[in-house]
Amino acid sequence: MTGTGEVEGPAGPPLWWARRRDAVVDLALAAVSAAECAWEGIRFAHEAGIPVTAGVLFGAVVGATLVLRRRWPIAVVLVGIAVAPAEMGFLLSVAGMYSLASSEVPRRIIAALASMSLVATFVVMYLKTRGDVEADPALVVALSGFVAVALTVPPMLLGLYIGARRRLMESLQERADSLERELSLLADRAEERAEWARTEERTRIAREMHDVVAHRVSLMVVHAAALEAVVTKDPARAAKNAALVGDMGRQALTELREMLGVLRAAPPKPAAAAAAVAAVVPVGPVALVGGADEGPSLEELEALVGQSRAAGMAVEMVVQGEGAAYAAEVEQTAYRVVQEALTNCHKHAPGARVVVRLAHREGEVAMQVENGPCEGQSDGVGLPSGGNGLVGMRERVLGLGGVFVSGPTDAGGFRVSAVLPVT
Repeated sequence: MTGTGEVEGPAGPPLWWARRRDAVVDLALAAVSAAECAWEGIRFAHEAGIPVTAGVLFGAVVGATLVLRRRWPIAVVLVGIAVAPAEMGFLLSVAGMYSLASSEVPRRIIAALASMSLVATFVVMYLKTRGDVEADPALVVALSGFVAVALTVPPMLLGLYIGARRRLMESLQERADSLERELSLLADRAEERAEWARTEERTRIAREMHDVVAHRVSLMVVHAAALEAVVTKDPARAAKNAALVGDMGRQALTELREMLGVLRAAPPKPAAAAAAVAAVVPVGPVALVGGADEGPSLEELEALVGQSRAAGMAVEMVVQGEGAAYAAEVEQTAYRVVQEALTNCHKHAPGARVVVRLAHREGEVAMQVENGPCEGQSDGVGLPSGGNGLVGMRERVLGLGGVFVSGPTDAGGFRVSAVLPVT
């Protein structure tokens, strides 16, 4: 067993063989070839006038070289050509030519060695046949050519076919592995996109809830503070402030119910979910998921400013240029920027004079909310601040490819400016 607790498999194939079965086959072929060449070495020893033992050993060594056919096929074929005059090595020549043709050796080398083997076999057969039988020279040539072709061409063609088939299978396996890797990568990317889309959607919902709740509740706190101050001195004004607090609370509850209704909606079917993920379209640094939901528009800015006036804030609204029908995302973002800027004025600049400017230009719409120096105590009504207002406004504006700038003014106030492209 290994260190991880897994049972070790059998040892790998020896030497240069890829599989143990290949080693067994080559050793068996080499044994048969050695036996064949050793038997033929007896005749060769008599014809050459050397001891029979030397001829047998020479044949056995020559035949045993077939074991190298996968490692050095060229050497095996050259040995077969070299011993052709000794009339030995039939299996050696056939198996060597097959191994050479099926290997990765260049085709020009295969053709050259096949030609040499063909010529050597033809010459040996021609000389042997001419000396053994009295026949027509044309018949001897035809017989010698037939034997040479039969011993050379079929194994070479079979080897070429097997080699091409093996390379095709390897190529298909590589393509299958590559496709599997690509599919795995696509699955990982799809999961990353889905997680990114969920994160963006959570951020969008959090930003939307912050803009809706913070403004309404801030106005409610302002009116409640005014109500507390005048409840005994001016009952009529106290009643008016109480009614405004109730209106603000109902509006906040209505908007919260709408948003929670969207969150509690039935989950989409798998196909619809996939389409929703595919609808994630990056726009600048921030992405909008799907289409924009129905939200406030620029036409409601007057009512928004009126609510701040009713809360006691001195607000002036200036509109330049002629308005047009913009995309829902543009109008909603412009409205939320002004809304959050007014909320910050209620929190941090009570009693300050506020100017809201809206400019309709060619190809863009600009908005600016600027408050003067604070004439009252900052945060006197106890409005908490989470520090997310300016961050949310910047994310909204940059998400549409716009420009957002905020900071203090020379007069001691604060200015929030944004420009949104409308195309």
